[in-house]
Amino acid sequence: MADSSDNLKWYQGISRYQWMVLAIASLGWVFDIFEGQIFVASMRDAMPDLLGVASDDASVRIWNDRAFGFFLLGGAFGGVLFGILSDRIGRSKTLIVTILFYSLFTCLSAFSQEAWHMVVLRFLVAMGVGGEWAVASAMIAEVMPKRSRPVMSSIFHASSVFGTLLAVAAIALLIGNQELNMRLADRGIDGWRVGFAIGVLPALLTLWIRWKMREPDSWTAARDRARQDETQATGRLRDLFSAAHLRSTIIGVTLATIGLVTFWGGHIYGKNALMRKAQSEVLLAEGIAMDADQKVKSVAFEKHKAQIKRAEMSSMTLNTIGAGIGLVFFGGISNRLGRKGAFVLYHTMAFVMMMVLFKGLIANDASKMALMVCLPIFGFFTVGMHAGYAVYFPELYPTRLRSTGAGFCFNMGRLGTAAAFFGFAAMAAPPDAETKAIWLAPLFLIGVVVVLFAKETRGEELPE
Repeated sequence: MADSSDNLKWYQGISRYQWMVLAIASLGWVFDIFEGQIFVASMRDAMPDLLGVASDDASVRIWNDRAFGFFLLGGAFGGVLFGILSDRIGRSKTLIVTILFYSLFTCLSAFSQEAWHMVVLRFLVAMGVGGEWAVASAMIAEVMPKRSRPVMSSIFHASSVFGTLLAVAAIALLIGNQELNMRLADRGIDGWRVGFAIGVLPALLTLWIRWKMREPDSWTAARDRARQDETQATGRLRDLFSAAHLRSTIIGVTLATIGLVTFWGGHIYGKNALMRKAQSEVLLAEGIAMDADQKVKSVAFEKHKAQIKRAEMSSMTLNTIGAGIGLVFFGGISNRLGRKGAFVLYHTMAFVMMMVLFKGLIANDASKMALMVCLPIFGFFTVGMHAGYAVYFPELYPTRLRSTGAGFCFNMGRLGTAAAFFGFAAMAAPPDAETKAIWLAPLFLIGVVVVLFAKETRGEELPE
């Protein structure tokens, strides 16, 4: 007999506590992304300051690639470690630890004096970042009813856009605002350092978690079963490679790797399209040729620094809005097309949009309006599929392995991405941003093939 609740809309019949869990998990993820994106938004200012060189110096790109690589390694390590811990000691307790981890180490980044300080701290920040997602995604899946789970998980992951927008706003205020930046400089304060310092604020969220959140009933039941039966042990990493779960683990890791490699190696450059357009306009206005000496161009860029920074932030904002819509829509699309159908759609269109932006618009010096139209669509598909990891991965594993499995799949994808960044950094002549993105775009098509071997979980209860 069908459950009458299946006839309700996804938002009907949700208790106040369930809405609160969504709010807390989403806020944790918002600040999680803020801690990661604050470096992305400020790296063209922070790393040159730490190195004592111009922003276009080759060493800046190399050290930024190293910082990205260590951030991805830290996320992989933390995601697995805290995922296991969550299955063993509980969701709410581990959530507190992960938020404290990324908050405190982001704040410490403000006091970096050398480039390697920033790189090491990015690793530690990422440990908390990777762990928070693993815990929160499992909790959302376990607390929400089946009819609501895909949309709620998509909303949770989509909240990441607010973290990006917060980072954009903070850096636009602290660096893009020339008057404020000069006031800070007069006091011997770099604007980017203030951006990192405010990263300590999410630590306050842990007070709410400690006060209000309780462990999901399904986790409590899994813990009790583990006490009575050793074969039901919680958070046992090797069980992800048992016959029952090996296929899911391989497919989950592969999908996450494709999504994260293309994000950090392609999407992150595409969303700066308006910044590059502003740089070319500055050169035109100053009468400087595109192939002029880099030092000459650097002087012009520095003169118009605020204008270029505003264009960069506008570009990130347009792209992020599109990404947020794509993330929210994944849950509803996956209910209609199935989880596999949604992944196929997003991967296919992501490949198309990557080629349109880099091979079509950027390569042919398209107008600012064309770029502004393209950026939200580009963000919708190249980022939107990431909500599928929060929807799909928790559905692949039983409660005793849910956080371990989801965290492992999502964060092992960071290892492949880290390897790519280390590889780019080690090349004698690292590829430019556009070339790097075009090289990586075909990975989306590999993702389409991989999805065909995945199992469909639409409409199923979470495995216990």
